[in-house]
Amino acid sequence: MIPSLTAIAENAVVPAPPQIAADSYVLMDYHSNRILMEKNSSARVEPASITKLMTAYVVFNEIKKGQLSLSDTATISEKAWRTGGSKMFIEVDKQVNIEDLIRGMIVQSGNDASVALAEHIGGSEEVFASMMNKAAADLGMHNSHFKNATGLPEEDHYVSAYDVALLGQALVRDFPDLYHIYSEKEFTYNGIKQHNRNTLLWRDPTVDGFKTGHTESAGYCLATTSSRNGMRLINVVMGTESEKARADETQKMLNYGFRFYETHKLYPAGLKQATAEVWKGAAEEVPLGLADDLFITIPKGSYEQLQAGVDIPSQLEAPIQEGQVIGQLIIRLQDSVVAERPMVALSTIEQGGWWTRMVDGMGLWFKSFGDDD
Repeated sequence: MIPSLTAIAENAVVPAPPQIAADSYVLMDYHSNRILMEKNSSARVEPASITKLMTAYVVFNEIKKGQLSLSDTATISEKAWRTGGSKMFIEVDKQVNIEDLIRGMIVQSGNDASVALAEHIGGSEEVFASMMNKAAADLGMHNSHFKNATGLPEEDHYVSAYDVALLGQALVRDFPDLYHIYSEKEFTYNGIKQHNRNTLLWRDPTVDGFKTGHTESAGYCLATTSSRNGMRLINVVMGTESEKARADETQKMLNYGFRFYETHKLYPAGLKQATAEVWKGAAEEVPLGLADDLFITIPKGSYEQLQAGVDIPSQLEAPIQEGQVIGQLIIRLQDSVVAERPMVALSTIEQGGWWTRMVDGMGLWFKSFGDDD
């Protein structure tokens, strides 16, 4: 049997999302991946410095793999020093440690720091861009392609708002020891203090990260995330008209999501949620559960209306391998299916002895006649 879902409230009403002045945008729940509002979220657009989220992802991944250390140093090339746009103000031929370059890229949005990191890791910015594209493919970012580490305008360099949301989700999930840098409000290097351009870090204490971007052609962009009462949302706006607008529109979207939705962890991974009868096996039944935690995002007050059910085959024969997909867990809200996940075997069931196989085989034969009625 599936555990019952505890009732907590009655009828839920969700108003229409607010109007957002941006070329494209998306609001996504971090845990469930539920899209709460969007416009043109798969459209390929110029990312500007939002690009540096992927630059950071590749850098963080090299650190996680042990290929790079925060205490390592990089030699600054003339190309990195000459890169236009926002700067960390590093100097040619100087040795700068990786941790400072990361902060220069994230907090100060330094293009020079981004190129220096790319060259140190990839040998060239072009090779590093190929690493960015490999990471994008691995993350399922199907509408993104990178040509540089900075986000300076270049042909065939683009992202989608939805892809950026996936990237932000991955940064939080995959690098908990490094993600906190995105919440830092200022960084001083070489006597020059610069502030984080994400003004929501000051306006909203629940916002703890991500990145701004701006070029004349891309407009003003902002990817950010906020956590309130255990619910985390990821928000991306691309192509707003001003620095103030990108913050205001983001705030409207976050407030809407937290006001009218709630996220619940319904079932943890690896815990028995149901059992299935097994024929011809060393055991008569196999425990079933989920391979991953199941989170669901629903309108506030609708939790009591959730219904859980399972679809399990009636004639399941051994052998069964642990992790083998056996059936489906289906979650419904009123008349709609809001989640469907595979149920997997939580243990291996070997074939039974010859007598068990013979008796169960006869039982299945007789059962087949009953199933035809």
